[in-house]
Amino acid sequence: MFILLLYNSFTHMSPKELIENLREELREHNHRYYVMDDPSISDFEFDQKLKQLQQLESAYPQFFDSSSPTLRVGGDITKNFNTVVHANRMYSLDNSYSKADLLDWEKRIYKHVDGPIDYICELKYDGASISITYENGFFSRAVTRGDGTQGDDVSANVKTIKSVPLKLKGDFPNKFEIRGEIIMPFDGFALLNKKRTKAGLPTFKNPRNTASGSLKLQDSSEVSKRPLECLLYSIHGLGTGTKTQLESLEKASSLGFKVPKSAKRVDSMEGVFEFITFWNQHRHNLPYETDGVVVKVNNLIVQEELGFTSKAPRWAIAYKFKSTQVFTFLNDISYQVGRTGAITPVAELDAVELAGTIVKRASLHNADQIARLDIRLNDQVYVEKGGEIIPKIVGVNLDKRPQDSVPVSYIDKCPECHTKLIRISGEAQHYCPNHLGCPPQIIGRIQHYISRKALDIEGLGGETVALLVREGLISNYADLYTLNVGQLLPLDRMALKSAEKLVQGVLNSTKVPFERVLFGLGIRYVGETVAKKLAQHFKSIDRLIGANFEDLISVDEIGDKIAESVIGFFEDPLHLLLINQLKVHGVKLELSESDTKGHSNILNGSSFVVSGVFEKVSRNELKRLIETNGGRLASSISSKTTYLVAGQNMGPSKKIKAEKLSIPILSEEDFLSKINI
Repeated sequence: MFILLLYNSFTHMSPKELIENLREELREHNHRYYVMDDPSISDFEFDQKLKQLQQLESAYPQFFDSSSPTLRVGGDITKNFNTVVHANRMYSLDNSYSKADLLDWEKRIYKHVDGPIDYICELKYDGASISITYENGFFSRAVTRGDGTQGDDVSANVKTIKSVPLKLKGDFPNKFEIRGEIIMPFDGFALLNKKRTKAGLPTFKNPRNTASGSLKLQDSSEVSKRPLECLLYSIHGLGTGTKTQLESLEKASSLGFKVPKSAKRVDSMEGVFEFITFWNQHRHNLPYETDGVVVKVNNLIVQEELGFTSKAPRWAIAYKFKSTQVFTFLNDISYQVGRTGAITPVAELDAVELAGTIVKRASLHNADQIARLDIRLNDQVYVEKGGEIIPKIVGVNLDKRPQDSVPVSYIDKCPECHTKLIRISGEAQHYCPNHLGCPPQIIGRIQHYISRKALDIEGLGGETVALLVREGLISNYADLYTLNVGQLLPLDRMALKSAEKLVQGVLNSTKVPFERVLFGLGIRYVGETVAKKLAQHFKSIDRLIGANFEDLISVDEIGDKIAESVIGFFEDPLHLLLINQLKVHGVKLELSESDTKGHSNILNGSSFVVSGVFEKVSRNELKRLIETNGGRLASSISSKTTYLVAGQNMGPSKKIKAEKLSIPILSEEDFLSKINI
């Protein structure tokens, strides 16, 4: 009856037109309320229009639209969140805690970039990082940060967040990703806890953890009841039409995203300091949690030139506001043994609430740190969260120190295997040298081998590894390949299906590329990026084993310390035995034909600097072509540079420097011709 009355009042419209008009009207009201903070109708009127649309869509299901405002209420149930590889890696940010840190960062930038630089300062909101993909103007998928390389698909939950547009406005690229933080405002958090108290439910500790936990709820209708917001800060993709970070923020806002208005462009580090000082004083007036300021190079081309380290962009840094401190008592010091044998002392504390979480333990790092703080048992200590995440002891209240206290005597034997500890000259930590017989080291190495960035063995987690070692089924990562279902079934909580999945996961790991296997071996100082460079350069484990010191340091970004560690690893006959066992089990210890397709030695001995924007291939693809054809990449021009590859909008200072040093300048076409493309 209602639909008939509504239809009669708009007789000039077909049902489809009426539905589409209501959708557009509700999208606009939604944008004004949740993004612009400027509502033009009351909540009651909005709810009535939403009900009208729900009833019309129910009556005319043939006009279904995945971007309809009615889908904001949720209802999808997600039992398992699928893992999705990010098209563009979500890097972490390097942290700074002082003006001196920021000035050092700026100095590093000017080593790679000539000419003046301007910056964008943005508040660092404390929430859960998210990457949202849009295709042809419509919401496609939302993925959590995860480990930066891959995350969980939480699309159904993110679609319920009112400040996330399901359909874009204006002129948008065909496909792009937009990054931001899912946060919960203080007012919404307080109201949520008030409702939970009234319902007899436990209250949440803090907005940040509540926002993050909400994204992994299985019932999206429950997520829709939580006052989440999404604040966007960067666009990734082609065709955005932006040249600066500021333009990128303005573009995002024009498309319908909620972009914080606090961002400010400044011309110098003095302007950055002024921004930090202002918000350090006024941040407590904000409606959201914030823990610092993010400073970015404004020019996107300069950002590309600066590139990334293995963990963070060189063109951005986070300045963290001073952390909140609390005091508690130190009851004891325990000692943990890592996979490399490094000993880490841990403070056992009286439980205390800090930044919304209960803290019972804090790292003391090493013997020097204990001595520097002169920390003693039963001291009252000051604790804060480093970077608002990791608890650390920053001081001792000497006025409360017991008169009979004595300095801490650092242990001299391994707490696990009782081997006498050693301390390498120039290093802060003590080590247990019993790397083949110390249980935590054995377990830690195997856990590293099966980790996500290494072999990523499905069905095998850290706890299961520890159980397998304790039961005597494995003592190294090569032993994994000898396991069978019959051995696994007697283990606690190991059903037939789980045992079969584990064995199959181990078998599948023989297909993992060489570079990830090399990382998984656990060679000290050989992280994910270094492993990739070594694999691409030497092509096989045998060639790497045979490399001498000079061979190793000739590889881009491989220094003396890494080279010495690699040589030392392969000098151990037990490591060579493990590698031979992996070969027998079919683990990839060399680049396959598909891995080396398109590789050559054409550019061997040549060093390249890449600058500007390119037409036929992307900047990253051009860098890949240099490396896969034997060339080396450098970030700045020097007398050792062989060629400058110049694209459009290249900084004039680089061209001048190259000409001054008589370094040949190649166009994009020149370079591609050089490698026969």
